[in-house]
Amino acid sequence: MSRTFQSLRNYNYRLWASGALVSNVGTWMQRVGQDWLVLTVLTHHNATAVGTVMALQFGPALLLLPLTGFFADHLDRRKLLLFTQAASGLLALGLGALTIAGMVQLWHVYGFALLLGCVTAFDAPVRQAFVSDLVNDDDLANAVALNSASFNAARMIGPAVAGLLIAAVGEGWLFVINAGSYAAVLASLWMLRVHELHAEARPARTPGSLLAGFGYVWQRPDLIAVLVMLGLMGTFGFNFAIFISTMSVTVFHGDASQFGLLTSAMAAGTMCGALLSARRAVPGMVLMTLSAAAFGGSVALAAVMPGPILFAVVLFFVGLAALTFMTASNSMMQLTTERSMRGRVLALRIAVVMGGTPLGAPLVGWVVDHFGARWALGIGALSGIAAAAVALTYLIRYRDLRWSRDRGWPRWVIQPEPIESAAVGVVAGERVK
Repeated sequence: MSRTFQSLRNYNYRLWASGALVSNVGTWMQRVGQDWLVLTVLTHHNATAVGTVMALQFGPALLLLPLTGFFADHLDRRKLLLFTQAASGLLALGLGALTIAGMVQLWHVYGFALLLGCVTAFDAPVRQAFVSDLVNDDDLANAVALNSASFNAARMIGPAVAGLLIAAVGEGWLFVINAGSYAAVLASLWMLRVHELHAEARPARTPGSLLAGFGYVWQRPDLIAVLVMLGLMGTFGFNFAIFISTMSVTVFHGDASQFGLLTSAMAAGTMCGALLSARRAVPGMVLMTLSAAAFGGSVALAAVMPGPILFAVVLFFVGLAALTFMTASNSMMQLTTERSMRGRVLALRIAVVMGGTPLGAPLVGWVVDHFGARWALGIGALSGIAAAAVALTYLIRYRDLRWSRDRGWPRWVIQPEPIESAAVGVVAGERVK
């Protein structure tokens, strides 16, 4: 099997990935249906309302941070996932029933978004840390990238299907279908060969365990730099639900099918980014710098596209750059973090990415309502450029990035980056022409 798909040799990972793919398709169908319901049915193209839904759905990841990381490191991850996935399915079913019955109101969507956000706050760090229970550290970077590929394959399929189903049967049935899709991931969790999991003994519960992740990260300048980059891009750049829906509705005057296809165009780019990332053993800070800069540039280009076709083409590259950055940051943070701390560090990562949304999404929605969708995309572009500047600052200060000449050719020279995980060892230095 090629290096790109090497993790699929593992039975447990293969089973988990299959169930997750089905569930993720349903999740993306619901996201599109929820955004469209709020934007076109419950409000009159009110981007601020969409931003409020996003804030309620992602805010709990920040508010519940100490608990979510602690649970991911100290509880049985498989059992916790069985609970969170079942709870997510029931919430989707409840919203679907209200919508089909014609009783749904905006405050209902707000309430379900908040409840789902609370469940997801616990689910997300456990899901990401659970990958290290399924495979050994040699396959971890590949498994993380394939997880992203699965998620973005669903992101490519789900919105396109959702656009067709909204026109055919309405948003409520999308939510019901998503509820049913959780059966796949629950079945995969139930059928895992538990004795083959790579889980280690859980760390002891000592005073300060809840906040230990903060102290660990504070001693790691590389992790701090990545978290600042994630904060900038997560708060102002990754508001794709607002960017794409409002460009489709208010600029290109499209219907639900166009919205779904635009979302799928970006998802195709993220899919390619995930597969390319799967071929890299250990992504580094240089890759994150380049991908953040590419994200900023491509979003700026998307902001000035005159029509939906060219906008969709540029969205492909937006997705490629965004997913390359996200996968590289995820792999780097897992591979360089001690196993006993991974859950808490990943919870902090997720809180930064998702927790920035309550601040950024309403602001971006306000910009759309008052200045237009193109100006909101400009804010997203600036976030990528600012993140790249943070990475360059880290590289210059801690890894001695400088110009040099090799046989007359100018090159960037950078000092080797130590990897602190004993399972990985040391990564060779990076040199960029």
